[in-house]
Amino acid sequence: MKRVIGIGNALTDMLVNLRSDSVLSRYNLPKGSMSLVDARLQTEISKSVAGLPYSLSLGGSAGNTIRAMARLGCDVGFIGKVGKDTTGDFFVQALENLGVEPFIFRGSERSGKCVSLISPDGERTMITHLGAALELSAGEIVPEIFRQYDCLYVEGYLVQDHALIEKAARTAKECGLQVAIDLASFNIVEENLSFLRSLAARYVDILFANEDEAKAFTGEAEPLNALQAISELCHLSVVKIGTKGALIKNGGEVVHVGIMAAAKRVDTTGAGDFYAAGFLSGLCDGLSLRQCGTIGAITAGKVIEVVGTTFGEEAWEDIFRLVNKVKHEKYLF
Repeated sequence: MKRVIGIGNALTDMLVNLRSDSVLSRYNLPKGSMSLVDARLQTEISKSVAGLPYSLSLGGSAGNTIRAMARLGCDVGFIGKVGKDTTGDFFVQALENLGVEPFIFRGSERSGKCVSLISPDGERTMITHLGAALELSAGEIVPEIFRQYDCLYVEGYLVQDHALIEKAARTAKECGLQVAIDLASFNIVEENLSFLRSLAARYVDILFANEDEAKAFTGEAEPLNALQAISELCHLSVVKIGTKGALIKNGGEVVHVGIMAAAKRVDTTGAGDFYAAGFLSGLCDGLSLRQCGTIGAITAGKVIEVVGTTFGEEAWEDIFRLVNKVKHEKYLF
C-alpha cells in the first residue's frame, strides 16, 4: 500500500463548546452519537446554542483522515460532493492546498455541514445535515478514479446510501485496491448491521471500530472477542478501547498498543479519524502493526488536545518528531 484515496461526506464543521449537556437532553440526542437531521432541525439546534464559543473548520470523517495523511507525507486523494457555493469552493481549494488530489463533484443543494456539540468532558455529539454531500451517487463512481491508488478508505457514515458505498467498494476491489472502513458510530452500526456485515465479508480488508461499534457489529461485549469476530470477516482488524489503547489483529498476529496521554482532553472530535490516518500512514511506510498502532495513538492523542481537527505547526512538528522515533523503533507503547 502506497497511495490511499478516501470517500466520504464533504462537510464543514461547526464546533460548539457546551457548558452542560442540557441541549442533548432537550433534543433527545444520545451523547457521543451522530444523527442525520434536516436543515430545519440543524438550524433550530444551532440557534439554541447561539452565544456559546464555536469555531469552523473542514470536516467529514474520511476527509479528516485523508487530510491528516497528507500532512504525514502520504499520497492521497478524496472523493466527495459539495454545493455550487463559496463553501464548496473553499473545500476544494483547501484540499488542493494540502496536496490532496480532489475528485469533487458539485450538487444542487448547499454544501453539507456538521454541528459538533462538545460536552464539558470533551465528548462530542454530532448533528449533521449532509446537503450536497448526500447527492454523491453510485453512478459517479467509475474505475478511472481509482487508477494509481492502492487502497480505498471508506467512512462508515456513508452507509446512508447502500448503493453508493457498495459500488465504491466493489469497483475498488475490481481495480485491485484494498478496502478499509471505519465503522464511525455505534448507532449507525446498529441501524445498518446486516448491510455492514455483508459489506465487510465481501469487500473489506481493513476494519476500524471503537469498543461500542465493535460490540454493535459483533454482539461481543469483550473487546478481544469482538476483535476475533471481526477478523473472521476482514484480514486486518483494529478495535480501539479508549484509554486502554487498541487491539490489532492481522492473520495470526495480535498486538495491544497503549495510548499517548493527552496533555488535556479538550475535544474527542476526529480522534478516530486521526487514529486511522496515523495507522494507515504506517502501513504505507511498510511498518509493523505495533509501529502503525503507535503512530495512530500519537495522532489521536494530539487531536483531542484541541477543539476540532485543526492545530498549529508546533503540534505537527511534535507529531513528526514522535513519528520519526517510532520509525526507528525508539518510541513504542
